Amino acid sequence: MSQATAPSPAGQRPAAAPAVIELRQVSRWYGNVVAVNDVSMTIGPGVTGLLGPNGAGKSTLLHMMAGFLAPSGGTATLNGTQIWRHHDVYRSIGLVPEREGVYGFLTGWQFVLSSARLHKLPNPEDAALKALATVDMEAAKDRKVETYSKGMRQRVKVAAALVHEPQVLLLDEPFNGMDPRQRLHLMDLIRAMGAQGKTILFSSHILEEVERVAQQIEVLVAGRHAASGDFREIRRRMTDRPHLFVIKSSDDRKLAAALIADGSSGAVALTPGGLEVQAIDFRRFTWLLPRVARDHGVRVWQVAPADEDLESVFSYLITRST
Repeated sequence: MSQATAPSPAGQRPAAAPAVIELRQVSRWYGNVVAVNDVSMTIGPGVTGLLGPNGAGKSTLLHMMAGFLAPSGGTATLNGTQIWRHHDVYRSIGLVPEREGVYGFLTGWQFVLSSARLHKLPNPEDAALKALATVDMEAAKDRKVETYSKGMRQRVKVAAALVHEPQVLLLDEPFNGMDPRQRLHLMDLIRAMGAQGKTILFSSHILEEVERVAQQIEVLVAGRHAASGDFREIRRRMTDRPHLFVIKSSDDRKLAAALIADGSSGAVALTPGGLEVQAIDFRRFTWLLPRVARDHGVRVWQVAPADEDLESVFSYLITRST
Protein backbone atom coordinates (compact mmCIF):
# COMPACT_ATOMS: atom_id res chain seq x y z
CA MET A 1 0.00 0.00 0.00
CA SER A 2 1.40 3.37 -0.94
CA GLN A 3 1.93 6.11 1.59
CA ALA A 4 -1.14 8.31 2.09
CA THR A 5 -0.99 11.69 0.43
CA ALA A 6 -3.50 14.46 0.18
CA PRO A 7 -5.48 14.41 -3.07
CA SER A 8 -4.94 16.65 -6.09
CA PRO A 9 -7.90 15.87 -8.34
CA ALA A 10 -8.01 17.14 -11.90
CA GLY A 11 -9.57 20.52 -12.43
CA GLN A 12 -8.58 21.73 -8.98
CA ARG A 13 -8.93 25.42 -8.22
CA PRO A 14 -6.03 27.61 -7.10
CA ALA A 15 -5.07 27.36 -3.45
CA ALA A 16 -7.65 29.13 -1.34
CA ALA A 17 -7.27 31.09 1.86
CA PRO A 18 -7.37 29.06 5.09
CA ALA A 19 -10.91 27.90 5.79
CA VAL A 20 -12.44 28.69 9.18
CA ILE A 21 -15.85 27.45 10.30
CA GLU A 22 -17.41 29.48 13.07
CA LEU A 23 -20.44 28.49 15.11
CA ARG A 24 -22.14 31.11 17.23
CA GLN A 25 -24.76 29.96 19.74
CA VAL A 26 -25.95 27.27 17.35
CA SER A 27 -28.93 25.16 18.38
CA ARG A 28 -31.04 22.58 16.61
CA TRP A 29 -34.23 21.08 17.93
CA TYR A 30 -36.85 18.68 16.65
CA GLY A 31 -40.14 19.48 18.33
CA ASN A 32 -39.43 19.19 22.04
CA VAL A 33 -36.16 17.33 21.49
CA VAL A 34 -33.02 19.48 21.65
CA ALA A 35 -30.22 17.84 19.66
CA VAL A 36 -27.69 20.71 19.87
CA ASN A 37 -27.94 23.41 22.48
CA ASP A 38 -26.24 26.83 22.24
CA VAL A 39 -22.90 25.63 20.84
CA SER A 40 -20.15 28.09 19.96
CA MET A 41 -16.82 26.96 18.52
CA THR A 42 -14.27 27.81 15.84
CA ILE A 43 -12.73 25.14 13.60
CA GLY A 44 -9.62 26.22 11.69
CA PRO A 45 -6.95 24.54 9.54
CA GLY A 46 -5.55 21.27 10.82
CA VAL A 47 -7.26 18.23 12.30
CA THR A 48 -9.92 18.65 14.98
CA GLY A 49 -11.69 15.77 16.67
CA LEU A 50 -15.34 16.11 17.69
CA LEU A 51 -15.61 13.79 20.65
CA GLY A 52 -18.76 12.66 22.38
CA PRO A 53 -20.86 9.63 23.27
CA ASN A 54 -23.49 8.26 20.92
CA GLY A 55 -26.48 10.61 20.90
CA ALA A 56 -24.43 13.66 21.92
CA GLY A 57 -25.44 15.63 18.81
CA LYS A 58 -22.27 15.19 16.77
CA SER A 59 -23.98 14.20 13.51
CA THR A 60 -26.47 17.06 13.80
CA LEU A 61 -23.65 19.54 14.33
CA LEU A 62 -21.69 18.24 11.33
CA HIS A 63 -24.74 18.41 9.07
CA MET A 64 -25.31 22.04 10.05
CA MET A 65 -21.67 22.80 9.25
CA ALA A 66 -22.09 21.13 5.86
CA GLY A 67 -25.25 23.06 5.01
CA PHE A 68 -27.57 20.07 5.07
CA LEU A 69 -29.45 21.28 8.14
CA ALA A 70 -30.53 24.78 9.08
CA PRO A 71 -29.75 25.86 12.63
CA SER A 72 -32.88 26.42 14.70
CA GLY A 73 -30.97 29.22 16.37
CA GLY A 74 -27.57 30.87 15.98
CA THR A 75 -25.29 30.98 12.93
CA ALA A 76 -22.83 28.69 11.16
CA THR A 77 -20.40 30.44 8.81
CA LEU A 78 -17.43 29.58 6.61
CA ASN A 79 -14.95 32.45 6.39
CA GLY A 80 -17.69 34.81 7.45
CA THR A 81 -20.31 33.60 4.94
CA GLN A 82 -23.39 31.86 6.26
CA ILE A 83 -23.35 28.22 5.20
CA TRP A 84 -27.07 27.43 5.03
CA ARG A 85 -28.44 27.93 1.49
CA HIS A 86 -25.25 29.48 0.13
CA HIS A 87 -24.40 27.06 -2.67
CA ASP A 88 -21.03 28.61 -3.46
CA VAL A 89 -19.91 27.73 0.05
CA TYR A 90 -20.76 24.08 -0.55
CA ARG A 91 -18.02 23.89 -3.19
CA SER A 92 -15.47 24.27 -0.40
CA ILE A 93 -16.95 21.53 1.82
CA GLY A 94 -16.80 17.75 1.65
CA LEU A 95 -19.00 15.64 3.92
CA VAL A 96 -18.64 11.96 4.77
CA PRO A 97 -21.88 11.04 6.57
CA GLU A 98 -22.10 8.20 9.05
CA ARG A 99 -25.19 6.76 7.38
CA GLU A 100 -24.79 4.75 4.20
CA GLY A 101 -25.35 7.18 1.35
CA VAL A 102 -24.23 4.95 -1.51
CA TYR A 103 -26.19 3.10 -4.19
CA GLY A 104 -25.31 -0.58 -4.10
CA PHE A 105 -25.95 -1.14 -7.81
CA LEU A 106 -23.23 1.37 -8.78
CA THR A 107 -19.58 0.46 -8.96
CA GLY A 108 -17.17 2.43 -6.82
CA TRP A 109 -15.94 4.18 -9.97
CA GLN A 110 -19.47 5.18 -11.00
CA PHE A 111 -20.28 6.48 -7.53
CA VAL A 112 -17.21 8.70 -7.27
CA LEU A 113 -17.51 9.81 -10.91
CA SER A 114 -21.10 10.91 -10.30
CA SER A 115 -19.87 13.11 -7.45
CA ALA A 116 -17.22 14.65 -9.73
CA ARG A 117 -19.85 15.38 -12.37
CA LEU A 118 -22.23 16.92 -9.86
CA HIS A 119 -19.44 19.32 -8.93
CA LYS A 120 -19.03 20.12 -12.66
CA LEU A 121 -15.28 19.51 -12.61
CA PRO A 122 -13.47 20.14 -15.92
CA ASN A 123 -12.12 16.59 -16.03
CA PRO A 124 -14.36 14.42 -13.82
CA GLU A 125 -12.81 11.11 -14.96
CA ASP A 126 -9.30 12.08 -13.87
CA ALA A 127 -10.61 13.59 -10.64
CA ALA A 128 -12.49 10.39 -9.79
CA LEU A 129 -9.48 8.19 -10.53
CA LYS A 130 -7.20 10.30 -8.34
CA ALA A 131 -9.71 10.40 -5.47
CA LEU A 132 -10.06 6.59 -5.59
CA ALA A 133 -6.27 6.22 -5.59
CA THR A 134 -6.05 8.53 -2.59
CA VAL A 135 -8.15 6.12 -0.50
CA ASP A 136 -6.43 3.01 -1.94
CA MET A 137 -9.50 1.80 -3.87
CA GLU A 138 -8.17 1.49 -7.42
CA ALA A 139 -8.25 -2.31 -7.38
CA ALA A 140 -11.91 -2.45 -6.34
CA LYS A 141 -13.24 0.47 -8.37
CA ASP A 142 -15.07 -1.73 -10.90
CA ARG A 143 -16.88 -3.80 -8.30
CA LYS A 144 -20.41 -2.94 -7.26
CA VAL A 145 -20.68 -1.10 -3.96
CA GLU A 146 -23.09 -3.75 -2.64
CA THR A 147 -20.18 -6.23 -2.68
CA TYR A 148 -17.96 -3.96 -0.57
CA SER A 149 -17.22 -4.51 3.09
CA LYS A 150 -18.22 -1.81 5.56
CA GLY A 151 -14.67 -0.46 5.57
CA MET A 152 -14.55 -0.29 1.77
CA ARG A 153 -17.86 1.58 1.66
CA GLN A 154 -16.44 4.06 4.13
CA ARG A 155 -13.42 4.64 1.91
CA VAL A 156 -15.45 5.12 -1.26
CA LYS A 157 -17.55 7.73 0.59
CA VAL A 158 -14.33 9.53 1.53
CA ALA A 159 -13.24 9.45 -2.14
CA ALA A 160 -16.56 10.99 -3.21
CA ALA A 161 -16.15 13.74 -0.61
CA LEU A 162 -12.57 14.50 -1.75
CA VAL A 163 -13.15 14.46 -5.50
CA HIS A 164 -13.56 18.25 -5.77
CA GLU A 165 -10.64 18.92 -3.39
CA PRO A 166 -12.57 20.81 -0.73
CA GLN A 167 -10.85 23.10 1.74
CA VAL A 168 -13.08 21.71 4.51
CA LEU A 169 -13.61 18.01 5.15
CA LEU A 170 -16.25 16.86 7.64
CA LEU A 171 -16.23 13.18 8.55
CA ASP A 172 -18.84 11.51 10.75
CA GLU A 173 -17.43 8.41 12.49
CA PRO A 174 -15.14 7.73 9.49
CA PHE A 175 -13.33 4.73 10.99
CA ASN A 176 -16.44 2.63 11.62
CA GLY A 177 -16.10 -0.85 10.15
CA MET A 178 -12.52 -0.45 8.96
CA ASP A 179 -9.91 -3.12 9.54
CA PRO A 180 -6.60 -2.07 11.16
CA ARG A 181 -4.83 -1.52 7.84
CA GLN A 182 -7.65 0.63 6.49
CA ARG A 183 -7.80 2.63 9.72
CA LEU A 184 -4.08 3.39 9.66
CA HIS A 185 -4.23 4.43 6.02
CA LEU A 186 -7.13 6.84 6.62
CA MET A 187 -5.49 8.22 9.76
CA ASP A 188 -2.32 8.93 7.76
CA LEU A 189 -4.36 10.59 5.02
CA ILE A 190 -6.24 12.82 7.46
CA ARG A 191 -3.02 13.88 9.17
CA ALA A 192 -1.39 14.61 5.78
CA MET A 193 -4.29 16.79 4.63
CA GLY A 194 -4.33 18.62 7.95
CA ALA A 195 -0.60 19.30 7.65
CA GLN A 196 -1.24 20.81 4.21
CA GLY A 197 -3.62 23.37 5.67
CA LYS A 198 -7.03 21.83 5.08
CA THR A 199 -9.67 22.25 7.75
CA ILE A 200 -10.70 18.78 8.91
CA LEU A 201 -13.25 17.90 11.55
CA PHE A 202 -14.06 14.29 12.31
CA SER A 203 -16.43 12.92 14.91
CA SER A 204 -15.87 9.85 17.03
CA HIS A 205 -16.96 8.23 20.25
CA ILE A 206 -13.72 6.20 20.28
CA LEU A 207 -11.16 7.97 22.43
CA GLU A 208 -8.12 6.30 20.89
CA GLU A 209 -9.05 7.50 17.39
CA VAL A 210 -9.22 11.14 18.42
CA GLU A 211 -6.08 10.97 20.53
CA ARG A 212 -4.04 9.49 17.66
CA VAL A 213 -5.20 11.85 14.90
CA ALA A 214 -6.47 15.18 16.23
CA GLN A 215 -4.40 18.18 17.23
CA GLN A 216 -7.43 19.82 18.80
CA ILE A 217 -10.56 18.36 20.37
CA GLU A 218 -14.06 19.67 20.84
CA VAL A 219 -16.15 17.71 23.33
CA LEU A 220 -19.91 17.49 22.95
CA VAL A 221 -22.02 15.98 25.72
CA ALA A 222 -25.83 15.88 25.67
CA GLY A 223 -25.92 18.49 22.90
CA ARG A 224 -23.74 20.95 24.79
CA HIS A 225 -20.18 22.06 24.18
CA ALA A 226 -18.36 20.62 27.18
CA ALA A 227 -14.72 21.47 26.47
CA SER A 228 -12.26 22.67 23.84
CA GLY A 229 -8.50 22.40 23.39
CA ASP A 230 -5.67 19.92 23.63
CA PHE A 231 -6.79 17.05 25.85
CA ARG A 232 -3.76 17.40 28.14
CA GLU A 233 -4.50 21.09 28.60
CA ILE A 234 -8.11 20.27 29.42
CA ARG A 235 -6.99 17.71 31.97
CA ARG A 236 -4.65 20.18 33.67
CA ARG A 237 -7.53 22.60 34.10
CA MET A 238 -9.48 20.02 36.10
CA THR A 239 -8.19 21.22 39.43
CA ASP A 240 -11.15 19.87 41.39
CA ARG A 241 -10.23 16.27 40.63
CA PRO A 242 -7.13 14.44 41.93
CA HIS A 243 -4.38 13.74 39.42
CA LEU A 244 -3.01 10.21 39.39
CA PHE A 245 0.74 9.61 39.06
CA VAL A 246 2.87 6.48 38.88
CA ILE A 247 6.28 6.96 40.50
CA LYS A 248 9.29 4.66 40.31
CA SER A 249 12.05 5.25 42.83
CA SER A 250 14.89 3.61 44.73
CA ASP A 251 12.65 3.14 47.81
CA ASP A 252 8.93 3.29 47.08
CA ARG A 253 7.95 2.47 50.68
CA LYS A 254 9.95 5.27 52.22
CA LEU A 255 8.70 7.73 49.63
CA ALA A 256 5.09 6.61 50.19
CA ALA A 257 5.34 7.18 53.93
CA ALA A 258 6.75 10.67 53.40
CA LEU A 259 4.05 11.64 50.90
CA ILE A 260 1.22 10.34 53.11
CA ALA A 261 2.40 12.66 55.86
CA ASP A 262 1.65 15.67 53.63
CA GLY A 263 -1.92 16.75 52.90
CA SER A 264 -1.33 17.26 49.18
CA SER A 265 -1.44 13.52 48.54
CA GLY A 266 -4.56 11.42 48.85
CA ALA A 267 -4.53 7.69 48.19
CA VAL A 268 -1.05 6.20 47.98
CA ALA A 269 -0.63 2.58 46.87
CA LEU A 270 2.34 0.31 46.34
CA THR A 271 1.92 -1.70 43.13
CA PRO A 272 4.19 -3.96 41.08
CA GLY A 273 4.44 -1.17 38.50
CA GLY A 274 5.51 1.46 41.02
CA LEU A 275 4.04 3.85 43.55
CA GLU A 276 0.56 5.18 42.62
CA VAL A 277 -0.23 8.57 44.13
CA GLN A 278 -3.35 10.69 43.89
CA ALA A 279 -2.37 14.34 44.07
CA ILE A 280 -5.23 16.30 45.66
CA ASP A 281 -3.32 19.59 45.49
CA PHE A 282 -1.58 19.38 42.13
CA ARG A 283 0.60 22.48 42.52
CA ARG A 284 1.81 21.54 45.99
CA PHE A 285 2.47 17.95 44.96
CA THR A 286 4.71 18.93 42.05
CA TRP A 287 6.62 21.27 44.38
CA LEU A 288 6.77 18.74 47.22
CA LEU A 289 7.85 15.53 45.49
CA PRO A 290 11.48 16.42 44.64
CA ARG A 291 12.03 17.94 48.08
CA VAL A 292 10.61 14.93 49.95
CA ALA A 293 12.73 12.57 47.86
CA ARG A 294 15.86 14.63 48.52
CA ASP A 295 15.23 14.92 52.27
CA HIS A 296 14.71 11.15 52.64
CA GLY A 297 17.56 10.10 50.40
CA VAL A 298 15.28 8.55 47.75
CA ARG A 299 16.19 8.68 44.09
CA VAL A 300 13.17 9.23 41.81
CA TRP A 301 13.59 7.52 38.46
CA GLN A 302 10.26 8.20 36.84
CA VAL A 303 7.11 10.27 37.40
CA ALA A 304 4.36 9.57 34.87
CA PRO A 305 0.77 10.85 34.79
CA ALA A 306 -1.64 7.92 34.71
CA ASP A 307 -4.83 9.77 33.82
CA GLU A 308 -3.95 12.25 31.04
CA ASP A 309 -5.50 10.18 28.28
CA LEU A 310 -8.76 11.05 26.56
CA GLU A 311 -10.67 8.37 28.43
CA SER A 312 -10.02 10.12 31.72
CA VAL A 313 -10.90 13.52 30.25
CA PHE A 314 -14.04 12.21 28.57
CA SER A 315 -15.34 10.41 31.68
CA TYR A 316 -14.78 13.49 33.79
CA LEU A 317 -16.51 15.82 31.35
CA ILE A 318 -19.53 13.52 31.09
CA THR A 319 -19.78 13.46 34.90
CA ARG A 320 -19.66 17.26 35.05
CA SER A 321 -22.24 17.73 32.29
CA THR A 322 -24.91 15.36 33.61
